[in-house]
Amino acid sequence: MRKVYFLIPLLATSLFAEDSRIDALEKAVKSAQSAGDNAWMLVSAALVLMMTGPGLALFYGGLVRRKNVLSTMMHSFVLMAVVTMLWAIFGYSVAFGEWTPFFGGGQYLFLNGVGTAPNDAYAGTIPQQTFMVYQLMFAVITPALISGAFAERMKFSGMLLFTVLWTSIVYFPMAHMVWGKGGLLNASLGGKIPCFDFAGGTVVHITSGISALICALYLGPRKGYGVDPMRPHNLVFSTVGACLLWVGWFGFNAGSALSASGLATSAFVATHFGAAAAALSWLFAEWVVSGKPSMLGGISGAVAGLVAITPASGFVKPFPAILIGAAAGVFCYFMVSAVKRRFNYDDSLDAFGVHGAGGTLGAILTGVFATKAVNDVWNGKPMGWVDGNAGQMLNQLVGCAIALVLAAVATWIILRVCDAVTGVRAEEEHEIEGLDLSLHGEEGYNFEA
Repeated sequence: MRKVYFLIPLLATSLFAEDSRIDALEKAVKSAQSAGDNAWMLVSAALVLMMTGPGLALFYGGLVRRKNVLSTMMHSFVLMAVVTMLWAIFGYSVAFGEWTPFFGGGQYLFLNGVGTAPNDAYAGTIPQQTFMVYQLMFAVITPALISGAFAERMKFSGMLLFTVLWTSIVYFPMAHMVWGKGGLLNASLGGKIPCFDFAGGTVVHITSGISALICALYLGPRKGYGVDPMRPHNLVFSTVGACLLWVGWFGFNAGSALSASGLATSAFVATHFGAAAAALSWLFAEWVVSGKPSMLGGISGAVAGLVAITPASGFVKPFPAILIGAAAGVFCYFMVSAVKRRFNYDDSLDAFGVHGAGGTLGAILTGVFATKAVNDVWNGKPMGWVDGNAGQMLNQLVGCAIALVLAAVATWIILRVCDAVTGVRAEEEHEIEGLDLSLHGEEGYNFEA
């Protein structure tokens, strides 16, 4: 009996040591997961920034005439700086703070309290600062997309004021409604109308695409539009830019899983398959209609597919992603080739025809093809939804409508304000001479060389 009593302390010590080893192992696993997730998210943030510069800068810069290439690239470049300052001062707080279903409060003004500790409401395994800078890159590229509609004819000062107002009034509140805690359309964090938007179909593409159309209508066509040839000056630039966009989009969509997880893999695969299908479907439609498949058609189709798969990327399997991409390629080709010609609006680089139309189509089809087999849990919260049902389709349509109305009405008002303060349309002689030289005092190409 004495031997038994003697063994009890040894057994207790052994059990305690085993518990300590298990605790240490669990901490090591969590630390490794956090490190891996953080590394992936920092890379994803860099990939999304690459989409704006150099991706979008090259894509848009190659599509304009030679005399406007630098001024067009300047839009993408300067917005990387301007939107970053807005985000740091108040944008992040409006988008991801807590207050109302429409916009967040002031707890993160000047990035107060945004440090290396995770914010469990959004991403529990990465520093909140990582989450913040990742979301910043979405805010940077969204107004840059709009610039494709007013390229070659908007004053630089008017563009700057427009961007400050538009990002503050449209983008930040829309990001809160869809992704912020308690946002009206947030599907996992208390939204009253759960709208599925994995990586920005409504927040990024519908808002920018609709705003692009309003800008094109408000500014009117470029001088000589429909009379003078306005061919892209360098499709090689645009092809390189489109390829950079394709690569960067993996950070855009797969990064929206907010972890290095199976969901990120699923979104990565859906993104690639959707883009490939759209590139082929646009080329095929163009080949049938015009008799020739073009490089411009191929890269435009790829971007249209990337746009359309964005809201669905974290909710659909590979073959539905192919269907969404194929539909987007044909639909967006129709929008830029037939609809624009029918209504004769000058959307210079087809921002509305690709982003507005493709984003809307993708958001609606997300409600058709979303499946619990891909995403039953988002940010650790049970989704509680049934695969591709009519109720979710209605929610998707409501989300699209809110994005459309907010973007259209706010953009029109903002343009009126900008017109009164700085003016928005470049002077006729400046437009004829080219905005590179007249507004920035430099040339992308030396015509005398």
